Order: sequence, then C-alpha cells, then structure tokens
Amino acid sequence: MQTLAQIRTMLEERGLAPQHRFGQNFLIDHNLIRKLVDAAGASPGSLVLEIGPGTGTMTEELLDRGCEVIACELDRGLARLLRDTIGNGPHASRFTLTDDDCLESKRALSPLIREKLAGRPFTLVSNLPYGAATPVITTILASHPECVRMCVTIQREVADRLIAKPRTKEYGPLSVIAQAAADIRTVAIAPPECFWPRPDVTSAMVRIDRRSQPLTPDLPALISICHDLFAQRRKQIGSALGRIFPWPAGVEAGMRAEELSPEQFIAIAAKRSSLPAPEQ
Repeated sequence: MQTLAQIRTMLEERGLAPQHRFGQNFLIDHNLIRKLVDAAGASPGSLVLEIGPGTGTMTEELLDRGCEVIACELDRGLARLLRDTIGNGPHASRFTLTDDDCLESKRALSPLIREKLAGRPFTLVSNLPYGAATPVITTILASHPECVRMCVTIQREVADRLIAKPRTKEYGPLSVIAQAAADIRTVAIAPPECFWPRPDVTSAMVRIDRRSQPLTPDLPALISICHDLFAQRRKQIGSALGRIFPWPAGVEAGMRAEELSPEQFIAIAAKRSSLPAPEQ
C-alpha cells in the first residue's frame, strides 16, 4: 500500500499537488483503508465504483482482493498518474478509469460511468470529496438501485445527518431519504491526522446497505417533499402545503418538518402525489 512518502514523490515527479478545489485529502492510514474495504465485503469478482481515487492507494487494495474497479477521477493530472501506474500494472485488465464529473445531474451518475457499469450490481467504495458526499449518496439511493452497498469516508457531520433522529439539529432531508432506503452504520471515526493534507474536520466511515424493500417505492417523490418542507424547517408544514391539505393520520398542519418521522414524510408524499394536477 502506498506510503505518504511514496505519494509525495509520485505527485512531485509529475508537478502535481493536492487541490483544495477538488476536496483532495488523501487517506493515508492503512488500517482504516483495510477496515473500509473489509466493511464493503470486497472479494474476487466484486464490481466496485470508486469516486475520487486520488493516487490509487485504496484502488490497489481493491484490485489486490480480486475486485473489478471502475474509478472516476475528475483531476486530469491524477487521472494521467493512475493510467501510468495502475493502468500499466498487473491488475490493469480489471481497472477502468473515467475522468469526468461523477454526476450528470442531481438525478444520475454520469453517462460514461453508467456505460461502464452496464446495469450490473455494484458497491461504492470511496474516500468521497467532502463537497460531493451528500449529492452522490442521495443520487445513488434515489436513482441507482443496482448499487447494493456504499462504504464511504465522509465528513463526520454528514455521517451524523445520515443517522439523525427527528427533533435533533442534524435531522434533515438526507436523514429521511437515507433511512427510508437503507440501513446505515458507522464503521470507524477518522481523525484529521489520518489524511494528507490534514482537513479541518473529523471524518467518519459509514456502511450504507440498501434495503431489499425500501419504505417507499417512490424515492423521488420523497426527496421532493423533504426539500420543500425542510426549506422552511422553522415554519409549520401547513404554511408550505396549505391548511386544507389532506393530512395523513398522525400529521397536523401545525407540525414542523423536523418533527416528522421518515414514515410520516412518506405518507405526506403519497398524499401529494394523489392530488390532481393544478389547472394550467
């Protein structure tokens, strides 16, 4: 596995350096890398998507375990490095690299990634750039049921939001969407010294297992109602949907978004979907 000295040397030889605009903080703790890969259940024949592979430290661990890895690296300099190293290495036949944005929009992975995945079941295993974590997780949960598991390193604040309960400050759209679609557990806490360069925040490794039966078959409708109501989280939900909205049992117009359970959000989304479209 790559040491910090080796990473520095590889970058210096190519005139490269970590880019703050890409959220590049390379995970250098080998024990934590192995712990994340173990949690993912990586084994021979597994199909893995890795977003933001950096210099390829975790990529090499996944390939050593027999996985097929599709990696997406937005930094063109790092993409060239990966093609020169892993792309010419002993596991090159099981390594595919794309160098575009991982998301086409807030609704889907990029067309190139989707082409490489070809509809096959896969696991996301990534040290996600902090700015990408929430949109990547939400998009994959909502639009890519072929992703059966995510094992990712993210900002601890985002990890707390994934598992937050109603009436807490961390509770929001990500909490509702993730809990409706998946089972979530924390794998490990990763302090700043586990990365280079050191970030200003603590990170967490989480495992997100998609439910075989999500709490709702219409996750896009759930996402829509969550964003509408949490956009005015301090206001009563009747202000957003109207006092005459056909509230489901147990829900009242005077409640606020932060008080509603995922099941109540789902019930509200179903009621709104059943309403006739407004006249043009």
